[in-house]
Amino acid sequence: MTLLSIHNLSLPIEDPVLKFLLVLIIILAAPLLLNKIKVPHLLGLIIAGAVIGPNGFNVLARDSSIVVTGTTGLLYIMFLAGLEIDMGDFKKNKWKSLTFGLYTFIVPFILGYLGGIYVLDFSVLTSILFASLFSSHTLIAYPLVSKLGIAKNSAVNITVGGTMITDVLALLVLAIIVGMSQGDVGTEFWLKLSVSFIIFALVVLLIFPIIGRWFFKKVDDKISQYIFVLVMIYLAALLAEFAGVEAIIGAFFAGLALNRLIPHTSSLMNRVEFVGNAIFIPFFSDQRRNVD
Repeated sequence: MTLLSIHNLSLPIEDPVLKFLLVLIIILAAPLLLNKIKVPHLLGLIIAGAVIGPNGFNVLARDSSIVVTGTTGLLYIMFLAGLEIDMGDFKKNKWKSLTFGLYTFIVPFILGYLGGIYVLDFSVLTSILFASLFSSHTLIAYPLVSKLGIAKNSAVNITVGGTMITDVLALLVLAIIVGMSQGDVGTEFWLKLSVSFIIFALVVLLIFPIIGRWFFKKVDDKISQYIFVLVMIYLAALLAEFAGVEAIIGAFFAGLALNRLIPHTSSLMNRVEFVGNAIFIPFFSDQRRNVD
């Protein structure tokens, strides 16, 4: 029966073994080929995702398995950014991060809004939502920066902090637009959002380190320690969603919470980076263009 399902192939590919094999071949081949022409391998993965995705040759569908693994990759990027950031430099450059974040949010937002109103003839709410797409950016290039060994550079710290500020503001605009479309924006909306976000931040930044310190002290098994890190990432992401913000904010906060508990030269850090860079982050890069 299995042989018949493999021999009678149709697109998109449904056989799980063949599907996973194809993705692994792409993840393996992209860096090997593109490194020869000095092109970042993440760019190759994004292009490959566009080619084999639903909007390309429709070789692979964006099913639940791809979504779960790709989502983990996105959360992994944000978690690593918080985990590897130099907290001393982060605190020292907080005002620079704030300035960078505001500039990279406000300028694209204004341009996007004006383009929506005067060029595309959108309504006000639609133009605001359209502008928020321009005003946000992600840390998709962070794995490349980390691989080059410059993650502790002050410019990188400022950029990471500014990116989080930009994303929070863009996601806040999205939440407001959704609330306005449902007629829910009012004093109760702002109070609920503010209180829930504060509770979320306090739980992750204050309680997570206590739990992590206790777990790492009591459990020596290396595999269990790594699984614990994954649990913390997804738990923080889930708490962020409960608080009304996106899961990526929770993953970044989880990285900040465990920053001092996972030394950068430890075997656990090596495992976290290895698995993320080998599997989850490439899957996210592949899925990113698959979605587009």
